[in-house]
Amino acid sequence: MQTDIKPAKILRSPFFIAMWLTLFLVEIIKGALLVAVLPVYMDNILGLSAGVIGVAFALQYLGDNLFRAPSGWAAERIGFRATMVTALICTLIAVIMILFLKSAVGLSMACLILGIGTSPLWPCAMTGVTAMSGPQNKNGTAMGALEMAALGGTGLGPVGMNWLLERTDHDYRTIFLVLMGCAILVILVAMILPGRVVAQGEQATGAGDAREDRMSANQKYPAKPNLLTPFIRLQQSVKRTLHRVRSTLNVNPLVYPALFMQSFVIGLLSPVITLYTRTDLNISPNLYSLLLIAGGGITVIALLPVGKMVDKFGTKPFLNIGFLMAAASLFVFSIVTAIPVVFGIVMLVGVSYAMILPAWNAFVATLIPEGERGAIWGFFLTLQGSGMVFGPIVSGLLWDHISHPAPFIASALVMAGLFVVHFVLARKPYRTASAG
Repeated sequence: MQTDIKPAKILRSPFFIAMWLTLFLVEIIKGALLVAVLPVYMDNILGLSAGVIGVAFALQYLGDNLFRAPSGWAAERIGFRATMVTALICTLIAVIMILFLKSAVGLSMACLILGIGTSPLWPCAMTGVTAMSGPQNKNGTAMGALEMAALGGTGLGPVGMNWLLERTDHDYRTIFLVLMGCAILVILVAMILPGRVVAQGEQATGAGDAREDRMSANQKYPAKPNLLTPFIRLQQSVKRTLHRVRSTLNVNPLVYPALFMQSFVIGLLSPVITLYTRTDLNISPNLYSLLLIAGGGITVIALLPVGKMVDKFGTKPFLNIGFLMAAASLFVFSIVTAIPVVFGIVMLVGVSYAMILPAWNAFVATLIPEGERGAIWGFFLTLQGSGMVFGPIVSGLLWDHISHPAPFIASALVMAGLFVVHFVLARKPYRTASAG
């Protein structure tokens, strides 16, 4: 019989501490490179076009998104430590390439490798936390803490690099050397991750599945090994995994558009929020920084207490309130111009996201069957991340061809749609009443 580990114990576990630090440090590197360093470096220093920069960034996201499912699958077979260390070495290689390569092709390849290197982060984190939380899935506290690490690193990276750029008189070589040091540090942290996380009383399903895969391949191909044997075994393992995923994943089909919509909203907002505040609201750069601190800061501060309340009261009230509050706030944001009101609206959006993020991840965790957690988490996160691909494209079209407030109105409508979809999912999360 599987038993639960209390949420507080999850936060104190060696796996969670190592995973939290790994996530925090990697997001510092990503945030520094993608927000503060690479756009200016590639434009002002190397003289590359905006189109080249866009392609490079798109490749980074493509690598991150496409390799999430395979990395989740690999984590359950070769272990969290080996998966993360191998991937993070790719991150270090990417930073080294950025330091020495100056061409558009070289930097684009570096961004692709950077994305591949960061792809196992969330699948490993979600799989491990879900495994430890037990059948009751009381992991809202842990999910909130993970989101704190991600948001904190994403914010600290650009701020720290901008400060360092000013102190070094824009010496980018020093910047890249510091980021290389961060990459080496995060590899060392990942080395203390356990091979596999098993909740008390749980059978080692992933490890057992891996052994079963090898036994099946050996039985089918008992002849002496040759050069094709590893590929044959890999093919058999993938086939068995896909079969188990199809047989164990029995969720309501509305889960899939909900996963897409959750990140599609962020994709709608991310390309235009800075333009809108500068051009339409006439907010200065310094005031805009305060606006980001007000919204992002309240999100980070509220994540952990909201996560604890999610464990106590469940995900439903927080998601219902969060989706409705976000929808209303984003709609109002598109029509107000008074700066004090704008600050208040941004803080409300921050509170709503603090309610949504840990509750949503905890809700999705309840849909993950014990078998093939890593592969299914990777699949879900890939689908969820795909919204970030299409969101900016739609946002740009709305901005150019309809109006500047249009992306914010669209994001409000998507949030309202998420409220409706979640309302249905909360009543019937599985295909059949007997599933789960």
